[in-house]
Amino acid sequence: MQIGIAYSEPGQQLWVNIEVPEATTVAEGIERSGILRQFPDIDLERQKVGVFGRLVRLDAVLKPGDRIEIYRAIFADPETVPRRQLEGDD
Repeated sequence: MQIGIAYSEPGQQLWVNIEVPEATTVAEGIERSGILRQFPDIDLERQKVGVFGRLVRLDAVLKPGDRIEIYRAIFADPETVPRRQLEGDD
């Protein structure tokens, strides 16, 4: 069956379609994709993963056509993010 794996870092995105056997888990799909070799900073122990935007466990079994998404932490520098004024503040 065919699945997709998506991952994004600032300035770089990866989308891979691969063939996997039936009953493949999310962790196995990620491993088979080779993405962990391309992005060695991915830490599946700490990072969340999802299928079509819905969080899943690494041992979840995939269905044909599923898209695995590996999420990374998003950090915002408070000095570069404009403050929003709350209504009523003067």
